[in-house]
Amino acid sequence: MLPADARIRSSRDFGSVLKRGRRAARGGVVVHWAPAPHRTEDHSASPPSTPPAADANRTARAGFVVSKAVGNAVVRNKVKRRLRHAAAAELPHWPAGTDVVVRATPRAAERDFAGLRRDLTDAVQAARSGKGGGPRGRRGAP
Repeated sequence: MLPADARIRSSRDFGSVLKRGRRAARGGVVVHWAPAPHRTEDHSASPPSTPPAADANRTARAGFVVSKAVGNAVVRNKVKRRLRHAAAAELPHWPAGTDVVVRATPRAAERDFAGLRRDLTDAVQAARSGKGGGPRGRRGAP
């Protein structure tokens, strides 16, 4: 199970990751990967737009979104438990300060644990390398 300090719980933190994170979809999951912001020593710069919780010294965190499109409550909770367990195994390999939101797609309900874990690992790897797609927004925007 994920420790309490390794979980994203507030909607503000979820929104921040979804807005600034890189996105990658594999199988039954979509991963939004938001690395810790780089701190500069230039004190004349404007204050960071990220909340203090996004400090690079804290542990990596994961949050999960499983909508009603995935299935009924029993199915959603089963998918959520499997994703939490898979993320707990991957968390030590993520850089400190990283926030990751894992969104289950309806295909996640059909996947067994090994399949979900493989999907999560592949999606995280794609998002980290930048091969999964950028943050959502207007296409062609500067």
